Amino acid sequence: MEFRTAIKPLAKQGLIDHHKPMMMLGSCFSDNIGSRLTNDLFDVDVNPFGTLYNPASIASALRRIISGKPFSSEDIFEHENRFHSFAHHSRFSSTNSEITLSKINTRLQAAHEQLFRAKTLIITFGTAWVFRLRSTGEIVSNCHKLSAAMFTRQRLSVDEIVDTWSSLLNDLKEMNPDLTVIFTVSPIRHLADGAHDNQLSKSTLLLAIDRLGAEYFPSYEIMLDDLRDYRFYAADMSHPTDVATDYIYSIFSQSFMTDATRELARSCARVTRRLTHRPMTDNTAAIESFQSSTKQILDSLLLSHPYLERAIYNILQK
Repeated sequence: MEFRTAIKPLAKQGLIDHHKPMMMLGSCFSDNIGSRLTNDLFDVDVNPFGTLYNPASIASALRRIISGKPFSSEDIFEHENRFHSFAHHSRFSSTNSEITLSKINTRLQAAHEQLFRAKTLIITFGTAWVFRLRSTGEIVSNCHKLSAAMFTRQRLSVDEIVDTWSSLLNDLKEMNPDLTVIFTVSPIRHLADGAHDNQLSKSTLLLAIDRLGAEYFPSYEIMLDDLRDYRFYAADMSHPTDVATDYIYSIFSQSFMTDATRELARSCARVTRRLTHRPMTDNTAAIESFQSSTKQILDSLLLSHPYLERAIYNILQK
């Protein structure tokens, strides 16, 4: 007798491997899965605009990545002695306008180059609720703790999402014919919207993705139907625990990676752990021995898999 509604992996093995550059955009669930892909030494660019939640903001960011048009001083504003962009997460904010723009445009240029060479684009929708700046009608990606009176809140309709993304998917296909787009809906519950409004929001996202007819990975369903237990939620009762995210990533990897790719990923993860290890000893000889053996392991990995060099470089830059 089965006591769980287990969701089986998709039969899409081979869509993701270490030879194929990737990009991920969307909610913090993109960050969670993206960090695991990064640690497994896949060539992936994760959230170059920072964490984004709604389909309109993600689409806007993607169009800016396609164009590669740099942001200017007119695109940022000052609030409480920090400079922000309505298009970006607060991780790009700083007390200096030039530093803020530099961080934004450096990531934009790298993302522009990555998207043109990418084979897979993974989009995670988090919520259908958006905030519009009253003065311009613009949908913002982040309110940056400005007064709520400056914004209006609304839920995007299925038609609005489909209209926006249908044309965008066509443009992506024209720009990069080899690109496969995979959608998913974040399993993170936006309880600040209220339980009912959160359900309406997630339903809107699911219906829109279904209308778009693109590849879909059921991260939302795995969390809500397969795991379905509060022990898999963090203390806020909204975010998945690391155990839950690891389980979803396991289904993800079985869905899109071959056995050989998953085996290589496990080897890469062991190398990443060594590269990011911080010695807990002052013993110089022990530290030098560890670094020497790490270099030997890394050299051996690169000798057999030279295409991992870019991903290793990204790990070392952290």
